[in-house]
Formats: sequence, structure tokens, C-alpha cells
Amino acid sequence: MSIPVVDFGACSLREEDVADEQMHKLSKELESAFTDVGFVFLKNTGITQEEVDRVMAIFKTFLLLPEEEKEPFSRKNYPNNPHHGWLQMETERLNPSRPGDLKESFNATSIHPDIKWPSVGVEGFQEIQTSFFRRCHKLSLRVLRVMALSLGLDPQLFMSAHRFIGTEGNNTTLRSLYYPSVNHENVKEDQLRCGEHTDYGSITLLFVNTGGLQVQRRSGEFIDVPYVPGAVLINVCDLMQRWTSDHYVSAVHRVLLPPAGDSSTRQSLAFFVHPDDEAVITCCDGSNKYPPVTGGDYFRQRSEGIYV
Repeated sequence: MSIPVVDFGACSLREEDVADEQMHKLSKELESAFTDVGFVFLKNTGITQEEVDRVMAIFKTFLLLPEEEKEPFSRKNYPNNPHHGWLQMETERLNPSRPGDLKESFNATSIHPDIKWPSVGVEGFQEIQTSFFRRCHKLSLRVLRVMALSLGLDPQLFMSAHRFIGTEGNNTTLRSLYYPSVNHENVKEDQLRCGEHTDYGSITLLFVNTGGLQVQRRSGEFIDVPYVPGAVLINVCDLMQRWTSDHYVSAVHRVLLPPAGDSSTRQSLAFFVHPDDEAVITCCDGSNKYPPVTGGDYFRQRSEGIYV
């Protein structure tokens, strides 16, 4: 099993309007990837490596601030947006059987202008994060449209359940992630940079600057995900698998520790796409394989217990 690389140029963000006929040409390639592997690399999406590097750079600048300057932006300080904000090292555990993950992150779940953003020492943080959020939002809707067409569905079906991305009525999140260098002498037993898990929304857009990610085959074996410069890695999430009655596959993945003696760091940007809180998700093939569930209820069920 390898992860396919698909040219998304026909539906690139450089194209203002894209006809369904152009999307149909891509739909079979995406369907093949999402039913077999659950992951696909998209190249020529219109999101440039320069845009990605800019977001990574401003996030790294934030990380270098003293702890007391980052603390006011901790996720626990956003009661109306409980998943927005900064997460310290080892405060999240995506595999509950392992110690906390060796990563630090900042979640942007709302781009409302009134929400509190870091500014001192990181001028431009809000503008850079929100601009990239909007770009990912636009790309994700195009991917969802292609996915609907690949199943012979109304092209608006998935898109119509994601109308409130960027507001308090939707849990879609842009997450900036940093994995620091690892001193293996200090690593806890069974600890990883990111434990085995599946994403639990609709789809995820992932931008990386190096390797380290692994995806699990259906046989149970993990394989390394190559680094494809300039490409966006898209994966199917659990709610989308449920939405499509298991036609699309949500695959387990993880981020390993670097080898002993390797002091390299790792950065990534993940855009976790979720349906609107009030959107009712039912099996799109008309079956009753899974009962209806709202996007908000499913998110709450799945996000419980991930914080250490």
C-alpha cells in the first residue's frame, strides 16, 4: 500500500470557479485513495509552500516566548471556545494507553475578530493564522465537493453541513504543531510524539516540513508516510467513514520518536474539518448502518478524555 499523489490543479484555489465536470475528472482518483488507504496527497492545490512556511514561522516565534507570556492564551482561558488556544507539552494524549504526547500546539477554532490572540512579540500572529484558516476552509470545501461527486451525490451534500466553519457553531480547527527535539533518556515508557489515533471529523488537511508520520494498513502494519514537498496530505476521518457507511476509510496514524541521536524537530499544520454543530449526519446511501448524530454531539463524545 502506498499513498497516491493526485494533481488537484483543475480545482486549484487559483481557479475562481470550478465546474462539476472538472471535479468529476478527479473524483475517481480520490474515491480510490479514500476507499483503499484513507489518505491522499494533493499537489497544485493553490496553497503554496511559502504560505505554509509563514504560518510555521510565526507559530515557532510564539513558542519561543517565555512561559508566562504564553499562559494567557492557554486553551483553558477560552471558556466560550474550549478547544481554542495553546496546549503545553504532554497535555494531550491521543492514545489513552500511552503517556502524554511530546508536542506543543496552538488551536484556532474561531476567527471571530473579538477573540483574544497573542500579539506582544508575535506581531501578525492573528492575521497570518486567520488568513491561512480561510485558505484551508476554501480548499476543504472543494475537496468535499469532489468527494460528494465521487459517490454520485448532490455536490452540495457535504458542503451544506459545513456552513459555519470559523464560528462558534462549528468545531473546525487549524492546529499549529511543534515536536521538539527528543532526549531519549527523559522519554517515558511507551511515549510517542503523537500516539495512535484516528481523526474524528470529516476530513483533515495536513501540511508538514519533514517525515515521521506513519499510517496503519488494514493488516495492522504501520508504513512510513513520505514527505512530498508542496503537497497537502488529506485523510478521511471517522465521521466521514460513518457518513459514507464505511465506503471511505478512516485510518489509524501516529508520529514516532526520532531515532536516538537524532536531534531534529518537526512542525506540521493540521486543518481538522468538522460538520456544523447542528448538522444531522445520516448515512448518505440511505441505509441505517449508523444512527443519526449531530456534528456537535459526535465531537463532544470523541473529544472527551484526550487532555491529560
